[in-house]
Amino acid sequence: MSISPPIGKEPGALLDDRSREIFRRIVEGYLENGEPLGSRSLSRVLPMSLSPASVRNVMSDLEELGLIYSPHISAGRLPTQIGLRFFVDAFMQVGDLPAEQRASIDRQIGPVSGREQPIEGLLTEASRMLSGMSRGAGLVLTTKSDAVLKHVEFIRLEPTKGLAILVGDNNQVENRIIELPAGITSSQLTEAANFINAHLAGQTLPELRTQLLEQKSELQAALSTLAQDLVTRGLAVWSGDNEEGKLGRLIVRGRSNLLEGLAGEEDIDRVRLLFDDLERKDNLIEVLNLAETGSGVRIFIGSENKLFSLSGSSLIVAPYRDDENRVVGAVGVIGPTRLNYSRIVPMVDYTAQIMARLAGKRR
Repeated sequence: MSISPPIGKEPGALLDDRSREIFRRIVEGYLENGEPLGSRSLSRVLPMSLSPASVRNVMSDLEELGLIYSPHISAGRLPTQIGLRFFVDAFMQVGDLPAEQRASIDRQIGPVSGREQPIEGLLTEASRMLSGMSRGAGLVLTTKSDAVLKHVEFIRLEPTKGLAILVGDNNQVENRIIELPAGITSSQLTEAANFINAHLAGQTLPELRTQLLEQKSELQAALSTLAQDLVTRGLAVWSGDNEEGKLGRLIVRGRSNLLEGLAGEEDIDRVRLLFDDLERKDNLIEVLNLAETGSGVRIFIGSENKLFSLSGSSLIVAPYRDDENRVVGAVGVIGPTRLNYSRIVPMVDYTAQIMARLAGKRR
């Protein structure tokens, strides 16, 4: 398992053993309970003998480096975003996923679950599982895939609106609303569907559309003008030419976890901003871009990722690939900056491996 940090500046100063130990204790205390750690408390738990005054001097040096800060006058210290990034890169040790957690993931979405379910159900299950195990919000994103179809049917809903029913080769059914050409009749709907079904032959819709565009004369001879319009117009819509169709699906479960333990109005406002970010579909592809530009699990702390920069949330994300090594989705966990990074990283990594295997099976 590899972890890819975003490209950026690390603190330039080398810390001595005393400074490193004090810094590590401050960060670990923050990750555990979110509370600032003061010099008196630190002096009691350090392995070396240091007075509170000496600890304060070291903390002052760490503060000048931008690694820690004091949230209030006379308060203890908390890590800054730069400090958290430095801790993750220089101190954090990531081990293997415990056997019981690996077994839990396998039972819910993995090969031993023994369940064959539609992709939407699989994504929901993976997102819910990540949320439950991390106590953050589980995120699963997949690109829009082009399924091989075996049957298409049209049903009229309104004079200019219809329902297209698409059945994939794995018996998945997808329903899409399409605009009907003015004046289309039920017999022409049947005619268009029969023509498409006769030419499917194990193709995806984009492949079929390309083939029919190359055979315009055959299309014109075989179909009436209105049915021909329905075929070409419908295939253009189905093939995912619009930008929204290219974004695929995003499923987030466990948003209520992000509200637990919030006391201040500022924290609640941050979570509200995060929810707003999650609702903006035009920004969601950024998650895939973040995951793809690097190998392994990536950790983004606070403003390091543009998507959740306003809410100051952290994102741990990993891409998953199909059999041809193309990135087809991403899995991850969103939460406050004091996430338990060392525990969640292997969890996200293993889930991405499972999703990759499942994505390969469904091709």
